[in-house]
Amino acid sequence: MAQDNTLVTRHDIEHETESGADDKPQDKEFMATLAKGLALLGAFDKQRPSMTLSEAAKVTGFSRATARRILRTLAELGYVVQNGRAFSLSSGILRLGFAYLATQSWIEQASPLMRQLSEELQESCSAAILEGSEIVYVARFPARRIMSVTLAVGTRLPAFHTSLGRVQLGHLDDAELWRRLRALRLEAYTPSTIIDMQALYERVREDRAQGFSIVDEELERGLRSIAVPIVDRGGELLAGLNISTHSTRTTRNEMRDRFLPRLRAVAEQVSASLA
Repeated sequence: MAQDNTLVTRHDIEHETESGADDKPQDKEFMATLAKGLALLGAFDKQRPSMTLSEAAKVTGFSRATARRILRTLAELGYVVQNGRAFSLSSGILRLGFAYLATQSWIEQASPLMRQLSEELQESCSAAILEGSEIVYVARFPARRIMSVTLAVGTRLPAFHTSLGRVQLGHLDDAELWRRLRALRLEAYTPSTIIDMQALYERVREDRAQGFSIVDEELERGLRSIAVPIVDRGGELLAGLNISTHSTRTTRNEMRDRFLPRLRAVAEQVSASLA
């Protein structure tokens, strides 16, 4: 790895007062250094596939000295690579993602059923978990038809504007649901996007009561989807399962009548297969 001429002094090491990862003094077992490393890894995304040392420090709020030490450590461990002054994630980061998938036995149980359902309905079938105010795709079997939305395992989307998100958000208690809602900066992705907090809250609660969620062109024009929750035998939420289609091919009533029973059957099979 190329040498960085940034001077790291003892003062930098001993007296950093950065925000974020250090703000947990009440937990004596909280490892601030590990938290900083994870925060820096999380700063890389579609908008920032690579960053210089200065950019990484600015995005995370860390000093250049801290950002430099973290990046050099991550490079040594094989999670980032340096090309000139720019750093980017390496393929080694996939080990973390695949390790998670390998520990989720329900994904292994669900995958063949999802593939079969996608082929039967000739539509895309996906599963995602809820993480904060986003969903993260953990399994996906796309239809052969081309859509403008490019989704893959690891893709993140806003939970409140997706069927996969709403069907899981409904499992939160009122206080937590409102906390996540108030933390959002709501924006209209299409003319159909719900951007009123009270209306979003009510929609999530209605979807929980009926046991499924339909989102109709709220995230992208023409994109319509229906989702159900996947729960374990104890009733604990695992993920959401959905079928997505184009609005010109399938009506909302058709989704309820034809897609919903099949989605529920697959979710029940997955739940029943878990010890």
